[in-house]
Amino acid sequence: MSRRNVLRGAALGAGAVTLPSLLTACGGGPGGDGKTVTLGSNASDPVPRKAFAEAFTAYEKQSKEGRKVKVNTVDHNTFQENINRYLQGKPDDVFMWFAGYRMQFFAKKGLLYDISDLWADFKGFSPALKDQSTGEDGKQYLTPYYYYPWAVFHRKSLFQERGYQAPKTLDEYVALAKRMQKDKLVPIAFCDKDGWPAMGTFDYINMRTNGYEFHKNLMAGKEAWNGKQVKEVFDTWRRLLPYCQQGANGRTWQEAATSLQKREAGMAVFGLPHPGAQFPDDEEQDLDFFPFPVINPEHGQDAVEAPIDGYLLAKKSKNLKNEKTLESAKDLLTWLATGRAEDIYLQHDPNNIAVSDEADISAYTPLQKKAVELVSNAKQISQFLDRDTRPDFSSTVMIPAIQKFISNPNDVDGLVNDIERQKKTIFASD
Repeated sequence: MSRRNVLRGAALGAGAVTLPSLLTACGGGPGGDGKTVTLGSNASDPVPRKAFAEAFTAYEKQSKEGRKVKVNTVDHNTFQENINRYLQGKPDDVFMWFAGYRMQFFAKKGLLYDISDLWADFKGFSPALKDQSTGEDGKQYLTPYYYYPWAVFHRKSLFQERGYQAPKTLDEYVALAKRMQKDKLVPIAFCDKDGWPAMGTFDYINMRTNGYEFHKNLMAGKEAWNGKQVKEVFDTWRRLLPYCQQGANGRTWQEAATSLQKREAGMAVFGLPHPGAQFPDDEEQDLDFFPFPVINPEHGQDAVEAPIDGYLLAKKSKNLKNEKTLESAKDLLTWLATGRAEDIYLQHDPNNIAVSDEADISAYTPLQKKAVELVSNAKQISQFLDRDTRPDFSSTVMIPAIQKFISNPNDVDGLVNDIERQKKTIFASD
């Protein structure tokens, strides 16, 4: 029976609790029962949700102490938009979140448990993964679980039928887009109703134009948004917009990915899981990608956007005041850090890549193997705009700014001046 078809048959939000429910979800009252760990999940899409369920079930089966995981699932976007309130309210014991700056931000606020003691025994994680799991204080707070690179996705069969070649430079990318238009295709599937998908395009144009170090400093508030470097990013993006699917601010990422699957669009800038989740089993092997093209030869294709997802312990969880519950939560993270735990997850969700060197990659699909190669050859790895910067800056400034640009790309000066003004206010609040 087709795994994807079964999963797709379930309603996307079926069984997902609302955020208020999650905010009050503390199993067993203050302290819990010592063996049940509550886990806040943002995996509301069917494929990852099922895969996580399989992994947690496997954990429970191997637990000699009879430990259990109570999962509270929330719509992905709702979870992200309310994470700050969630962590300062009544969070679950363990929750899914992101590596890098987004983790460091909450660690600095004292909302995460230090798990450096667990990291002392973790095996199979590279120094880069440890660095992305480390706070500004040098302590570790995240147990990484998987990553997924962003690239330009397309259908192999469509490229073969039309004689298209993967472009290496921006000029070749534009030339291919023009050719697709003549062939009655939408060159680039495009969406931003969810507020984050278009950030991937911004990041790649920025890193290809100005380099990874500039990207990192810009995200940290150390570079001016109204300088010539950022203006050049938006000017380049404006050059690409005529080849992008119109009405992006009203289109979800699922709808954009489906247009790629239906051969209505020729290309799409996405993370590995996004188009894969919309392709049926018998078409998965037709999905392919190429790295975002070169803009400035000085920076080439050195940087790859490859967000890392993982698990953290919420400091304000009432349950974790119980030493037995804290021990159970740490036991869960220790198991999730193993290659075996990642293998179980990836058997049910082939749209991500294991972070542990101990994971079994022999069963990887050709697309997964290509993704591993892409990241392995990268000189720098970014985490994504809404993960590399402050969450308040990302949500209150950059989401509306990018959506405004998509609707009206002709006032770049006004746009970047407005971003810079708000950036100064927000980053001065520390």
